[in-house]
Amino acid sequence: MNAIQRLVEGALLRHRDFRFLLSGAAASQLGSQVTLVALPLVAVVRLDAAPFQVGLLTAAETAAFLLVGLPAGAWVDRMRRLPVLVRADVVRGLAVGSVPVAAVAGVLTMAQLYLVALVTGLATVFFEVAHQSFVPQLLPREQLVAGNGALEVVRSSAQVAGPGLGGVLVQLLGAPAAMVADAVGYLLSALLVLGIRTHEPRPEALPGRSLRAEIGEGVAFVARQPLLRVIAAATASSNFFAALLMSVQTVFWVRVLGLSPAAIGLLLSASAVGGLSGALCAGALARRFGQARIIWLSVAATAPFALLWPLSHGSAGAVLFAAGSAVVFFGAVVYNVAQVSFRQLLCPPVLLGRMNATMRFLVWGTMPLGALAGGAVAAAAGPRAALWLCAAGMLAVPLPLLLSPLRAMREMPTAESPVPAGDAPEAGEAVAAR
Repeated sequence: MNAIQRLVEGALLRHRDFRFLLSGAAASQLGSQVTLVALPLVAVVRLDAAPFQVGLLTAAETAAFLLVGLPAGAWVDRMRRLPVLVRADVVRGLAVGSVPVAAVAGVLTMAQLYLVALVTGLATVFFEVAHQSFVPQLLPREQLVAGNGALEVVRSSAQVAGPGLGGVLVQLLGAPAAMVADAVGYLLSALLVLGIRTHEPRPEALPGRSLRAEIGEGVAFVARQPLLRVIAAATASSNFFAALLMSVQTVFWVRVLGLSPAAIGLLLSASAVGGLSGALCAGALARRFGQARIIWLSVAATAPFALLWPLSHGSAGAVLFAAGSAVVFFGAVVYNVAQVSFRQLLCPPVLLGRMNATMRFLVWGTMPLGALAGGAVAAAAGPRAALWLCAAGMLAVPLPLLLSPLRAMREMPTAESPVPAGDAPEAGEAVAAR
């Protein structure tokens, strides 16, 4: 690590409000990782859900990005971002908290799980758009990559610790009771975000501007940027197959590999070590290979390990599955840190919410479709067949990146040195470094 990077990261740790934001992220992420284990187990074990029902549950969690993904960005750009973060956390905490209450009362149904998944998904849309748009207001440009890396470290650390904790809680208390941890995490996150003191001016209202016109500006910005289009295509396909994986993996673990809840939590935690390693290494890898090059290299080098998922059999199946996930997650986190930082640097602040919402609509909107596809394939041909489809899809994810100008670039352009609208650099053409 060079001297400049040490200075940047030292200043980041001394930034009081960023520490509060980071702590809030840690609380909510830890709780949500517990629910990652508990919610599908509630459906599979307690309510005896069929594979397609589990796929439908996964689809409900992400359907909001198709339903309100685009207008959410325009709404967020009209509001202060901090109150949006707090309200979204409170809504998610109350929705998730309703599951153990209904279970104790003996009235829990799949319909309620679908509703909880949909409501938390809607709140997550607003939270994610506001969160990605608030970070550039909180941190100076030179700290953005380090700040996004720190947030990914928190996310990945929660992915290591949370599922293991969730598996133990499910084993001891049952899946519905374990979801109390998620509700508490969201409410604690809301309290921590409330402690941020950074002044956030209210966005100026523009008379005569319709919501439709403002949405159109965000869509047009993404459409005019060739690199954003390529990143959107690759990320959308990756998320489609990631959702397919999520919709079938719990059924595969329980009914094919015969794993217990504690073993499932341990498998998820072991898999998430790869994501944590990616978050810790992302900055160094971007400096070593270049921010543009690491975007395609990270996924191209790790995608083949997805083949370990359908190849998992017998007593060693969990180990193979975890190993494949760890390597794929490593590449995904490195990719995310690089491309999210690029998006934040390229976009003018006034358009951040709409740009992020447009990108989220494009790249997360495929997830409910992937989840439904996974549930349908698992119901018709079994969960292992769905995993083969997922692995084949992951192998195709890097293709848009490898066939784009990114392959010949080392660094990404910024708002000061953008790629001209509708014009991409030729192979081998130099692009100014940040």
